[in-house]
Amino acid sequence: MPTVFVQGKPVDAYPAVAPEARRGAVRRITEVGEAVLHRPCRKVTAAEFGSPELSALIDDMFLMMYVADGCGLAANQVGVDLRLFVYDCADEYGDRHVGHLVNPVVDEPDTTGRRLLDEPEGCLSVPGATREVPRPDRAVVRGHDKDGVPLVIEGRGYFARCLLHETDHLHGHVYLDRLSKRDRRDALRQMADRREEVFARRAAKEAELSTP
Repeated sequence: MPTVFVQGKPVDAYPAVAPEARRGAVRRITEVGEAVLHRPCRKVTAAEFGSPELSALIDDMFLMMYVADGCGLAANQVGVDLRLFVYDCADEYGDRHVGHLVNPVVDEPDTTGRRLLDEPEGCLSVPGATREVPRPDRAVVRGHDKDGVPLVIEGRGYFARCLLHETDHLHGHVYLDRLSKRDRRDALRQMADRREEVFARRAAKEAELSTP
């Protein structure tokens, strides 16, 4: 039976929707082309750890990640210029990983036995588009929780992709930046064609999550 890991630690039971989302408020998800997505985010300062504002932002980000049917969401995707992301993602073994990381830093990969997986990738800020992007099959990311407690999160398979994708966001990069010009144009065309359909699904999901 798959295991659930919350903030990197296994738990006996966990709800389908993280409790943070039930406390969250709706925010707008930013889209590719908006300035906040294309510049590096600032680090969360020592004074901001443990603050009600940081906790509330994490709650809102969890809610919006579920509204958009995502497996991760970075702060600049809700228009906030901070080095922070949330996630709820399965790995290659089917284990579920749920949590948040503040000021994440990716370890330099060990090239021994490393594989690059060229698999489809999407982004909540590029609604409706997917393209194949090569990513390592393993990632280790170090950071802190909202109270400043150090964390080391390891991901394999799709969860590794999620960790690397969200950390990219905090450097001001979207996955389109890793594509050829032709593939980028195709992705933007997909987005234009499917955007309204995606927004309709998000509106339905928002209504579902707001129901007690």
